[in-house]
Amino acid sequence: MKIYTYAKCDTCRKAVKWLKVRAIPFTEVPIREQPPTKAELRRMLAIVGGDLKRLFNTSGGDYRELKLGEKLGGMTEAEAIDLLAGNGNLVKRPFLLAEKGGLVGFKEAEWEAFFD
Repeated sequence: MKIYTYAKCDTCRKAVKWLKVRAIPFTEVPIREQPPTKAELRRMLAIVGGDLKRLFNTSGGDYRELKLGEKLGGMTEAEAIDLLAGNGNLVKRPFLLAEKGGLVGFKEAEWEAFFD
């Protein structure tokens, strides 16, 4: 299992702590230096039902700077995936991929249900 995180992100730290407390093995990957691959992003897109916006860190500075709130609706899936794969700051985090599926963001109840 792989979890993409940003060291200065409180939510990411909570997710990692949550996994450690439960002794769930994982590999942590720094999302800014090594964003998810296009294949991983496409897989997560399928997991979230094709909702591209769910993959984006909509509260991030890069998202606002690029005015993606206005542009995302007019982008193709390929354009959005290219953008995410090229800039880890744009990806909603934590970004967790496991054999059985994946999660974006950290909502404890969702994580409990996923790992139950």
